[in-house]
Amino acid sequence: MAKSTLGIVCSMLFMLCAWAPAHMAVAAEPAATSKKHSAKKRLAQRKHAAAHAGTLAIDSRERLVKRVVLVHGRRKMVYQRVAFAPAIPAVPPVVSAGDQAGLNLTRDPLDLKSSVALVMDQSSSKVLFEKNSNVALPIASITKLMTALVVVEAKQDMNEVLEVSNDDVDHEKNSSSRLRVGSMLTRNNMLHIALMSSENRAASSLGRHYPGGLPAFVLAMNAKAKSLGMVGTHYVEPTGLSSQNVASAQDLAKLVVAAHEHPILRQFSTDTKYAVETGIGGRMLQYANSNHLVANPGWEIGLQKTGYINEAGRCLVMQAKIEGRSIVMVFLDSKGKQSRLADAGRIRKWIEAIKPHAAPSVLQTVSAPLSAPIN
Repeated sequence: MAKSTLGIVCSMLFMLCAWAPAHMAVAAEPAATSKKHSAKKRLAQRKHAAAHAGTLAIDSRERLVKRVVLVHGRRKMVYQRVAFAPAIPAVPPVVSAGDQAGLNLTRDPLDLKSSVALVMDQSSSKVLFEKNSNVALPIASITKLMTALVVVEAKQDMNEVLEVSNDDVDHEKNSSSRLRVGSMLTRNNMLHIALMSSENRAASSLGRHYPGGLPAFVLAMNAKAKSLGMVGTHYVEPTGLSSQNVASAQDLAKLVVAAHEHPILRQFSTDTKYAVETGIGGRMLQYANSNHLVANPGWEIGLQKTGYINEAGRCLVMQAKIEGRSIVMVFLDSKGKQSRLADAGRIRKWIEAIKPHAAPSVLQTVSAPLSAPIN
């Protein structure tokens, strides 16, 4: 009897042990599912509440991620909220004004990378090559050539010390500058680095220290352009950072000729290097020319200026001796960092090959089908 009773008890214990894990396993799944649903519900409620409160970021999202962890040696399913940062959309590049007008579709025999070009014999004013030369486009830091011309012709004291102020900080393009606010330079040094290295704060300071301030200086820039017959030109500030500074290649050729008459502008624009003292703790700054062709012994450059902003593309104006002739070259909206310099090289080789003294007044004229300049 005792053996029988013991057998029954053992059988019951065995059945209970076999039943309990199965029951617990069945129960665990609903519990895990319940937790998942509960977590999703809380997340949905929080998003709903945040959306109504105006605090839910549109570009953020959260997900429930399932994980298996060990608790006291046993596997356990848990769900965690994980915030995923949204993908940052790619910022489309700024299209130049020339591209917007379709000027980049114009083809020319020399395969220039500039959408606009003009080549002129300085002594005779004969145009040798032109491509969309009547179209007014943003000119970037080519603007500084007019800035320099106005400063020189105003006959201001070149030894006067000018201070860089917060008003000279670029809020148009947020470009950087090596000239700190508080830097003290002579007008001569400001002009030097503005022309040679396209220093924006130096150009701005030159305009601010003109009699009547910046508004009077911009008026003087536009008045000088009008006197030179630059009919498609308009300036709004002295650095070229604004895309509202516009001119055609025909206009800029006239500016190059006028600026070339001043020895100081020829020297400053073609120096390869120059150091200035800033007046801040004896700090010296070494500047280099923005156009590396001036250091090339194969070139005889009398005056030059480079420029670049997104809206203008790569720009270059130059006066150089080629085959014994004084040649003025203008390139606007060039594609590629070195393309404007390469275009100058293409023009040079072309002039060297065509026996220019026997050439007609206009050798190549290429224009896009535009009815009027772009302003």
